[in-house]
Amino acid sequence: MTNYKEILRLHCLGINNSQIADALGCSRSTVITVQRRASEVGLTHQKAATMSNKEVSRALFPNESSKPAYKMPDYDYINREMAKSGMTLQLLWFEYCDACSDSGNVPYQLTQFKKHYRDYLQQTKATMHIARRPGETMEVDWAGQTTFITDTDNGELIPAYVFVASLPYSGYSYVEAFLSQNQEAWITAHVNAYRFFGGVTRIVVPDNLKTGVEKVTKSETILNRSYQEMAQHYDTAAIPARVKAPNDKSTVEGTIGIISTWILAAIRNQQFLSLHELNLVIKQKLHDFNHKPFQKKEGNRAALFAEERMFLLPLPAKPYEYSTLKIATVQYNYHISVDGQNYSVPFEYIKRKVDVRLTRNTVEVLCDNDRICSHKRLFDRASL
Repeated sequence: MTNYKEILRLHCLGINNSQIADALGCSRSTVITVQRRASEVGLTHQKAATMSNKEVSRALFPNESSKPAYKMPDYDYINREMAKSGMTLQLLWFEYCDACSDSGNVPYQLTQFKKHYRDYLQQTKATMHIARRPGETMEVDWAGQTTFITDTDNGELIPAYVFVASLPYSGYSYVEAFLSQNQEAWITAHVNAYRFFGGVTRIVVPDNLKTGVEKVTKSETILNRSYQEMAQHYDTAAIPARVKAPNDKSTVEGTIGIISTWILAAIRNQQFLSLHELNLVIKQKLHDFNHKPFQKKEGNRAALFAEERMFLLPLPAKPYEYSTLKIATVQYNYHISVDGQNYSVPFEYIKRKVDVRLTRNTVEVLCDNDRICSHKRLFDRASL
């Protein structure tokens, strides 16, 4: 800032304008302008000596000193809003202008508003290339690291496999251990994750596991029948990650690495005698993980999830029940035999092959994808 007080003092000493300009590192025209303005407003060197340089500046150039102070937008909020469907920077700028008008502040023009937002993204390492919209996606996978349960009969260590589901927007996660990575465990893990989140995302992104994906070609991806049924039951779309495209499932991949340290490594020296006991400890560690403060920004996963939860689709009235499919032939006594139990079928289907969908509690008989009858499932004494 130009030292107006010094210009007036040197001028009072009889020093010429060129010498004053050289001494203070300003232009000769500036020196002349200051002297002219001082004469116009009646500001002498003696009076200026009792004032601060800012006060002298306001006295000489009141219009310049009263330049409006612009209100800097809250770009943390703007970045979160930009993740929402249909949101644009121009719409947020309009809202920002309205807020400034209500509070008596001066807003930036749209060009500067966008420039400051680009600067914010660069400084915070934020990105707009990965669309992370609240309630949009749930990424799922098995953790590469296993934990163990001790067999109480012989002391043998039984491996337990850890399922991880994560919401990319908030990072909020669900973790559960299973004794198998089979299809039933895979489906059950999804059902439990949806119950934990209290809602359903529009898309679920699994890896190309056999338990979820039956066949992958260049032109199509064929989901496993049970996995497809589950997706339809929850009114979500299962879109497997592309082969050799880790960015398609980057959140859960990163979460798995963190969870491997935060949960699995932390309990590596503990002994568990049952799967229930192991999952109780995982549940507590998971709570700590979801409430752990972020390292590079304020808040935690649980706080962000509180915002995201309202964007989740509602849960269906009943959770999905895992099923298996078998093929049977209707006998002359218009019955089919499944797992040693007989179930009646309408007589017009005699000698026809039918699909039998088995859940824990029901038996559904289908012909050409139409259900023709259903029964309560029967069990022999040995299977109870």
